[in-house]
Amino acid sequence: MNRFGNSKKPDTANDEQLLKRYRETGDLAVLGDLFHTHAEMVYYVCFRYLQDSERSKDAVMQIFEELITKVNKQEIRQFGSWLYVLSRNHCLMQLRSEKKMQQISLDEFVEFPIAAHQEDSHENKEKQLTALEHCLEKLPEKQKRSIDLFFMDEKCYKEIAEMTGYSLKDVKSYIQNGKRNLKICMEATHEEA
Repeated sequence: MNRFGNSKKPDTANDEQLLKRYRETGDLAVLGDLFHTHAEMVYYVCFRYLQDSERSKDAVMQIFEELITKVNKQEIRQFGSWLYVLSRNHCLMQLRSEKKMQQISLDEFVEFPIAAHQEDSHENKEKQLTALEHCLEKLPEKQKRSIDLFFMDEKCYKEIAEMTGYSLKDVKSYIQNGKRNLKICMEATHEEA
């Protein structure tokens, strides 16, 4: 049996009281009491995604650490539901970050205008990478930052919006326009070569 098996049954009214008290006092013991009633649910959410008992236990502790700051920054109507979503997102981000990016496929990043007769040689890829770096530098700062976070750091639109302060709509626009501008720049670079 896991150490989270003794959690109490969640009580919405009690959750609200404990949450309010933690926000007022910053007392980690109060947050611990609040979290403890939901710890079993958090563990099983983590286990469902991570498929490993030890990793799930570690994730539960990491999620508790996230709570210390996140509960003060977000509006929480129902703590249990909010914690479920936070736990799921934590696990998805963990799985996503574990996908080892051996190499970013340049073709996925931006379409390269390569003539059909050209081979996909190492030298050709080097030229493309150099051109891509050059074109990235030419982008407006907001597009460049959004593109970099989306493709290089594998952040989702929402995460980029939270990190940069841009609206979700702006993030989508910066990425779309950035990709288009990269393609135009890459085509122009190819024609010059």
